[in-house]
Amino acid sequence: MSFASLPRRSVLSTLLAAPLALGLRSARAADKPIRVGIMAGEDEDIWRLVSQNAQKSGLTLKIVTFSDYSTPDEALASHDLDANSFQHMPFLKAQNEGHGFKIVPVGNTYVAPIGLYSRKWKTLATLPKGAVIGVPNDPSNEGRALLLLQSLGFIKLSPSAGLLPTPLDITENPHDFTIRELDAGVVGRALPDLDAAVINTDWAHKAGVDVVHERLAREGVKDNPYICVIAVNSDEAQAPWVKPLVSAYQQPNIRQALIDVYANTVIPAFP
Repeated sequence: MSFASLPRRSVLSTLLAAPLALGLRSARAADKPIRVGIMAGEDEDIWRLVSQNAQKSGLTLKIVTFSDYSTPDEALASHDLDANSFQHMPFLKAQNEGHGFKIVPVGNTYVAPIGLYSRKWKTLATLPKGAVIGVPNDPSNEGRALLLLQSLGFIKLSPSAGLLPTPLDITENPHDFTIRELDAGVVGRALPDLDAAVINTDWAHKAGVDVVHERLAREGVKDNPYICVIAVNSDEAQAPWVKPLVSAYQQPNIRQALIDVYANTVIPAFP
């Protein structure tokens, strides 16, 4: 039956019913929890508070924890998550380029300066010739680790490598350091077997590393490109729940929680 054969009142009712149905579907969608992927550990304490903040604006969160860096983006890209919060911008760029993901940042969280740690040596000057240095093996964090070693004067890297150098980009290694590539979640636990290791702050905590007393050096904070973000699929970037989610994180109580939970080793990256 065509609209032309319907009475005028029926046509009007039909036209009004369509947006009403869409509105109801949107309302039902809004009632579903927003699934957010994070790393297990300290961030669970942070996101419990974020969830409480979100509830005040009518947003319910379901926090999903992970123990490795690759899975949260895979889950987000396949829409098993609505958002995730664990990665810095160079890592996200590498993930998008390497896997064809269309994931975008929607809000900053914090900066966690990566550090060089040792249980065998007390200062940079005492690191011996031929020392074995552990680094995380994912592209962005390995690059970050090598750039730290370069900033300390231990190695030189090819300028063309940018933010993603690998050991193949080392052009000078006057101390004959051996670079041992390990999974980011393993390098902290391997510290006793290494002369030193460059470890992400969150994994250092998880591995029981004393971030203050076992750290020999850390990367600079000013203009640090490794800002961690809340990320979503590009087709969800304008979804109505995105701004309330980011706002629930970027609150004074979260700023203080980051300082407390991470023992003053991470720096909030929001106003």
